[in-house]
Amino acid sequence: MDAELLHSPVVGLSEEEEADMSDWNLPLAFMKKRHLEKIEGSKALAQSWRMKDRMKTVSVALVLCLNVGVDPPDVVKTSPCARLECWIDPLSMSPQKALETIGANLQKQYENWQPRARYKQSLDPTVDEVKKLCTSLRRNAKEERVLFHYNGHGVPRPTVNGEIWVFNKNYTQYIPLSIYDLQTWMGSPSIFVYDCSNAGIIVKSFKQFALQREQELEVAAINPNHPLAQMPLPPSMKNCIQLAACEASELLPMNPDLPADLFTSCLTTPIKIALRWFCMQKSAKLVPGVTLDLIEKIPGRLNDRRTPLGELNWIFTAITDTIAWNVLPRDLFQKLFRQDLLVASLFRNFLLAERIMRSYNCTPVSSPRLPPTYMHAMWQAWDLAVDICLSQLPTIIEEGTAFRHSPFFAEQLTAFQVWLTMGVENRNPPEQLPIVLQVLLSQVHRLRALDLLGRFLDLGPWAVSLALSVGIFPYVLKLLQSSARELRPLLVFIWAKILAVDSAEHRTMAVFILAVIVNNYNTGQEACLQGNLIAICLEQLSDPHPLLRQWVAICLGRIWQNFDSARWCGVRDSAHEKLYSLLSDPIPEVRCAAVFALGTFVGNSAERTDHSTTIDHNVAMMLAQLINDGSPVVRKELVVALSHLVVQYESNFCTVALQFMEEEKNYAAPSPANTTGPGNQTPVRESPAIPRLRSVNSYTNIRAATTARNLNKSLQNLNLNEEGGPVTFSPGNLSASSSASSTLGSPDNDEYILSFETIDKMRRVSSYSSLNSLIGVSFNSVYTQIWRVLLHLAADPFPEVSDLAMKVLNSIAYKATMNARPQKILDSGSLTQSAPASPTSKGTLIHQAGGSPPIPGVSSSSLTNEVPKPPTRDALPSRPPYTPTLGTQATPHSHQFQRTRKMFDKGPDQMAEDGEEAPGHRNFISVALQTGLCDWSAKYFAQPVMKIPEEHDLESQVRKEREWRFLRNAGVRRQSQRIIQRGITRLDDQIFINRNPGVPSVVKFHPFNPCIAVADKDSICFWDWEKGERLDYFYNGNPRYTRITAMEYLNGHDCSLLLTATDDGALRIWKNFADQRNPEMVTAWQGLSDMLPSTRGAGMVVDWEQETGLLMTSGDVRVIRIWDTEREMKVQDIPTGADSCVTSLSCDPQRSLVVAGLGDGSVRFCWAELNRDTIINHGAWVVKAHLQRETDGHIISVSVNGDVRFFDPRTPDSINVLQTVKGLTALDIHPQANLFACGSMNQFIAVYNSNGDVISNIKYYDGFMGQRIGAISCLAFHPYWPHLAVGSNDYYMSIYSAEKRLR
Repeated sequence: MDAELLHSPVVGLSEEEEADMSDWNLPLAFMKKRHLEKIEGSKALAQSWRMKDRMKTVSVALVLCLNVGVDPPDVVKTSPCARLECWIDPLSMSPQKALETIGANLQKQYENWQPRARYKQSLDPTVDEVKKLCTSLRRNAKEERVLFHYNGHGVPRPTVNGEIWVFNKNYTQYIPLSIYDLQTWMGSPSIFVYDCSNAGIIVKSFKQFALQREQELEVAAINPNHPLAQMPLPPSMKNCIQLAACEASELLPMNPDLPADLFTSCLTTPIKIALRWFCMQKSAKLVPGVTLDLIEKIPGRLNDRRTPLGELNWIFTAITDTIAWNVLPRDLFQKLFRQDLLVASLFRNFLLAERIMRSYNCTPVSSPRLPPTYMHAMWQAWDLAVDICLSQLPTIIEEGTAFRHSPFFAEQLTAFQVWLTMGVENRNPPEQLPIVLQVLLSQVHRLRALDLLGRFLDLGPWAVSLALSVGIFPYVLKLLQSSARELRPLLVFIWAKILAVDSAEHRTMAVFILAVIVNNYNTGQEACLQGNLIAICLEQLSDPHPLLRQWVAICLGRIWQNFDSARWCGVRDSAHEKLYSLLSDPIPEVRCAAVFALGTFVGNSAERTDHSTTIDHNVAMMLAQLINDGSPVVRKELVVALSHLVVQYESNFCTVALQFMEEEKNYAAPSPANTTGPGNQTPVRESPAIPRLRSVNSYTNIRAATTARNLNKSLQNLNLNEEGGPVTFSPGNLSASSSASSTLGSPDNDEYILSFETIDKMRRVSSYSSLNSLIGVSFNSVYTQIWRVLLHLAADPFPEVSDLAMKVLNSIAYKATMNARPQKILDSGSLTQSAPASPTSKGTLIHQAGGSPPIPGVSSSSLTNEVPKPPTRDALPSRPPYTPTLGTQATPHSHQFQRTRKMFDKGPDQMAEDGEEAPGHRNFISVALQTGLCDWSAKYFAQPVMKIPEEHDLESQVRKEREWRFLRNAGVRRQSQRIIQRGITRLDDQIFINRNPGVPSVVKFHPFNPCIAVADKDSICFWDWEKGERLDYFYNGNPRYTRITAMEYLNGHDCSLLLTATDDGALRIWKNFADQRNPEMVTAWQGLSDMLPSTRGAGMVVDWEQETGLLMTSGDVRVIRIWDTEREMKVQDIPTGADSCVTSLSCDPQRSLVVAGLGDGSVRFCWAELNRDTIINHGAWVVKAHLQRETDGHIISVSVNGDVRFFDPRTPDSINVLQTVKGLTALDIHPQANLFACGSMNQFIAVYNSNGDVISNIKYYDGFMGQRIGAISCLAFHPYWPHLAVGSNDYYMSIYSAEKRLR
C-alpha cells in the first residue's frame, strides 16, 4: 500500500470526533510496497493499475420527492399517465412502502454500475435533511466525486430563481431549496442528475451561480478588506457535471407505456428500456412473436458476454463508446468516458436517453454539453443487433434452441479492415477503433484484432496517438499475461510502435515490454541493439516519471547482460557515466535499478583490455559510495553488482582475501568489552556517573587509542566461549541466537570458512585506512577497497544484505585457500602489483596497545611459505573454528597475473584441474545471484486494470480497521486532555510493576494502545500495562558489543512500527510486534557511520517527525544527520561544532528548529532556514533538551547537576532556572501536562510541575514489603495520559499515574 495521504474519514462521527481528523492527513512511513512485501516476482495477482488522473465517485445521494398519491399543483397529468418509478407502480402498495421500495430499487440500479460507493437515500426530505446529507457526504468524500440524484415528480417544477422543491416536516407545504445552497453543500467535484420537468432551468441557474462564485473569488482576492476575504472561500464549480431530463421549457413524457422516470431508467437500466422502446417502434413488427412480456424473459446476466443479455450489454457498451469517441472532442471524451467508471457509464447511457426521449419531444441536457448523437449511424448497428437477438427469442424460450452469437464484432472488424486497405492518406479516423478495443476482450476475435491494430499503428505517430486516446493500454497490457504464443509477434510490433509516444506512463510500459524481450534472450538483445535502443533509453534517464527511469535502467542492464557488443555500445555513449546520476535518485527503486544496470555492465565475461578494466574500476568505486544507502533493497543490489566484479577479477580478489586473512590472523583487534566483570550486566545508557570503555564498530574510523590496561582486561573478560574453550574475540562474536540474524537462510553456512566474527574483525582491522583516503589512488587498491565494502556489507544490520555479502566473501576466501600452493616467493614486494601493502607499523601499534607482537617471519606485507608458530594461549586467542590455517600453503594466489585476465584464472603455473582435487569445494557465488528486483518490479504491470485498492475502498476490512483506530485515537486524546485540564497534584499511584527479562535501558509508551516497549541491551519486551501481561520479547539483532540506546514508534496513529537505534549507529524498524505474530524487520540501515569511541558515550539518539517523515540522528559523532524516510536518503548533516557527543535531540518542523543537548554541557539550537545557531552552557552533561511544540514554545534543558533551564529560542538568555536533585541519570518532560520527572542514581524519582514544585517523591515500590527502588536507568512519560514509566537497574519496570479520582 502506498503511503500517500489516504482519503478520509468515517460515517457517523460525533462533532467532537469529526473535529479531530488530523490522523487522516498524517503520512505513513515505511509503508511502501518495498517494505510490505518480499522482493520477488509475482506468483498471484498483483496490485491494481490506475490512470494517474483517474477519479472515482465514492458517495451517492438519492433524493426522491414523490409524495406518493398527491400530485403537484402545477402539473396537469393525462389519464392514463406514466406511473412506474424504478419499474414499480407506486399505487400498488401503501404510499410509505412504495416510497421505500422505490428508494431501495433505485439504489440497486445504481449499484450495478458502482457497487463500492456509499449510498444514502433521502425520501421526501426537508431542506435540513438535504443539507445534512450533502455536507456529510462531501466531508467523507474529501477530493473525490459525489453524485446527487434528484427525482422531483411529486413536487412543483423548478423556479426561474434557481430553486428546486422539497417538503416541510409535516408535508403541509412545499419548501424551495436554492441551487446556490446545494452547490455550497455538495462542493466539488460532483455530478448532479435531475429527473423532473423543466430540468434545464436548474442547469442554467447552476451555471449562473457558479459564475457568481468565481466573481466573488476574484473580488476577494483583489480586495483584502472585502467581507468575503475573511470568510472561507466558496468551492469552485468547474469540476461539476450535470445531467438533466429535459430542456427548461419541456415537460416529461406522460405516455402510459413508458415509466414515469424514463430518464432515470435510461441512465440506470439501459438495456431494459432500450428493448422495451424497440418493441414500441413500428419496425418491431418485422420481428414476429416478440412482445413486452417476452423481453422480460431474455436469458442470461448482464456481465456474462456468452449469454444473450450479456452480449447485448457488451454490444451496447461498444456502440455508445464508439459514438462518444467519434463525436466528442478528445479531452472531453477522456474526462467523461475514461476518468471515472460511474461517470463513464452514466454518459454512455445518457446517449441512449437522448435517442429515446427525443422521440417523445424531450431533449435531455448535459453540462458539459455534448453534440447531438441521436442520429449517429452506429445506432442502426444497435437496432440490427437487437433485431437479430430478439428474433431468436421465441425459439430459445419455447424450444430451447442454442443462442447464435451476433456477427456485430466480426462485421465491425471487417469495416475497420476496409478502412485500412481502401482509404487515402488524409481522412477521418476509423470510427471502429473503440470497438477494436472491446474485441481484444474476446478470445474468438483477438488475433485478428491485434493484427489490424498493428497495421493501424504502423500508419504513423498520429495513429498511435489515436489508439492512446481510446485507452488501449490496459487492454494490451493485460494480453501480455496471455500464454498464447501466436500473440507475441503482434504484441512486440505494437509496443515497438508506441516508443515514440510522449506520455511517460505509456513509454514506461513500452520500456517494460522491451526489457522483457531482451531478458536472457540473445536475439532480442541483438534486435534492440540494432534498433539503437541504448541511445533511446539513455535519453530518458532524466525523465521526471520515476517508474520510467526505473525501467529504462533495468532495460539497459538487461540489454548488455552477457552481451559484449551492447556493453561497448554503452561505453561509446558513456552509458555508465549517465547512469551515475541515478545513484542519487530520490526514489529507492530507481537507485536500485541503476545499481542493477551498472552491475551487469561490469559483469560481462568477455576478455578485458586495459580500457575496459579502467571502466570497471571506475564503476566499482562509484557503486562503493552507496555503502550506507538508507534502503536495504539498494544495498542488496549493490552486493550482487559487486559480486559480478568479484567473479570477473577473481584472481585479484583471491590475493586480497589471502592478505586480509593473514593480517587478521596476526592482529589482535582491540576489544570493545566493558570494564565491568564478565558476570556483570552491561551498564545501561551511561550518564557521566557511569563511565564505560567503549570501542565502536565503524567503517571509516576506529581509533586504537585504548589504554593497555583496558585492552588487556577486555581480552581477559572475553577469552572463553560458552563451552569454556578459547575463542577469538571480535565484536561480531555473537551468541547462537544473534548470529542467526546474519547467516540464517544460507544453505552452506555450516561450511562458511569465514565466520561472522572473523569477517567483523577483518573489517575493523582494515578500517585503519579510511576508504575515502584511498579512492582513486591507484587501480591496485580498487580490489582492496571493494573487499572492504563487502566486509562492511557483511556486517549490515539488514540480514538479507549481510547474508548475500557473506556468500560472496566466503566464496572468494574458499577459492583463495584451495588454490594456494607452496611456491616460494622471493620478491615479497610483487604483491603490491595487485593489492596495496598493509602498513607494517600496525604491528608496533598492537604491541604498544597491550596485545602480543606480530609472529616473527610473517609480516603483514609479505607472505612466505614458512610455517608460523601457533600463537600461545596467553598471548592471543586462537583462530575461529572454520577458518583454515594458511601455514604451509600460504602462497599468494596470484604471483604475477596479467592485466587482461581470463575467467576463473587460477594464477601462474597451475593446472585447470587443480581446483577439482580439493574435496568439498563450495561455490558460494551462484552465477544467477539475484535479488528478485526485476521480477518484483514487473509485478506492477501484472495487476488488475480497474480494481480499487483496498485502502480506497470504503467497505474494505483495511479501511474499517483504519477508521476504528482513528476513532480510538480521538478518544484517547480527548479523555487524557480532560484529566490533565483538571490539574495533576500527585503522580505516585503505581498502576503497573513487573520484572523485565533484562535491565531496562529505554522505555517507550505506545501513544494509543495500552502497550509499552522496554529495551534492554539487545532485546525488546512489550507489556500490556492495563492487564499487566507480557505481550512479546524478541531479539533486536544487534551484535553483542552494542546496545540499544533509543526507540521511537513510527505511524503510532495507524499501523505502528518500532524503530530501534543502537550505539554502533544502526537503525532497525520492526512490525508485527506485540500481536501474536512473529516480529519482522521492515528495514534497517546504518543511520550514523562514523561513531567515535568514547568512555562516556551517549550511544545513538534520535528524534522522529511523523508530519514530515524526517528522522534526526546523532550521538557519539560531531554532526546531526537528518534522514528523509520517504526517499530513504540522508538529507543533511548539521555540524554540532562541539568536541563532544550529542546526548539529546528535539526538533520542531513548523519552526525549522533543531535543538541538541551535548555531553560538554552545551545546548545548541539552530534555525535551518537562517543557518544560525545559539549556544547555552550548563557546564555539565545535558540529560535532556526538549522543544515545546507550541508556536512560541520554549526550550527546556536539564543537566546531570539537576539545573533545569527554560529558553526562548529567539533569545540566548534563560527565562527561568529551577534546581532539582543532583546526580540525574534520566529525565523526561510530559508534552501535554507541564510536568517533568527526574530519576537519580540515589534510588528515587522526583516529579515536578512547571513551577519547580515537587508533586511526588517515589522511593519505594508498592507491595514487595515496600522494597526500595533500584538506581533509575530510564524513564518516560506517556505522550497523552499522565503516566510515567520507570526502569531501574534491579530489572523492575513500573508505571505511575495521577490519583485515581482524576482517572
